[in-house]
Amino acid sequence: MNTRITSVLTFTTLCAAFCLAATSFAQETSPAASSPAASTGAPSSADEMAQMMALTKLNENHKLLGELAGNWSYTVKMWMAPGMPPIESKGTAVRKPMMDGRYYKMDAIGQFKMPDETGKMKETEFKGFSLEGYDNAKKKFVSAWIDNMGTGILMSEGTYDAATKTFTYTSEVEMLPGQKVPARETVKVIDKDHHVLEWYETKNGQEMKTMEISYTRKK
Repeated sequence: MNTRITSVLTFTTLCAAFCLAATSFAQETSPAASSPAASTGAPSSADEMAQMMALTKLNENHKLLGELAGNWSYTVKMWMAPGMPPIESKGTAVRKPMMDGRYYKMDAIGQFKMPDETGKMKETEFKGFSLEGYDNAKKKFVSAWIDNMGTGILMSEGTYDAATKTFTYTSEVEMLPGQKVPARETVKVIDKDHHVLEWYETKNGQEMKTMEISYTRKK
């Protein structure tokens, strides 16, 4: 979403909040609204607007995402089935802030290896894009992912554990119509120059690690 559209939406939201506050004020000053029966105990519109404005501010959670900004090289390991050796690929990724650090976008490009119809390994170009942020209203990390290997948008929500320096996201993957697979993604920060992403899928009631991506910051 470009800056102009974002500004228009923000202005529209504030106008709507102002109108709501004005309406509430008129109701609160009317004789009917001042009666005990008219009182609902709900927060006033002024309080709601103040809370909404507070939710627009950046905090420590946004700074956590900022620590992963930069240029990275990565190695991918993918397990196609239990007991099989992983398929390895390499690539690069660039993660940058957007809108003063409210969001972070990542562009990834590399080589992806997968078997063709005959079972022979084939290498093709891989492109992926993610948009990450921290939703102050939900109190959760949020992420959206797209790539050139499909047509869907993967939406995830997650938390952060300061003790282990690990983000944990959950989502559902629908590779085939009606077949939704629960997925869990962890991103463990090793240090400022290294972090590891692990991807797990639950099939037939059993969780299996299907992918691991090791990131190293480019010097």
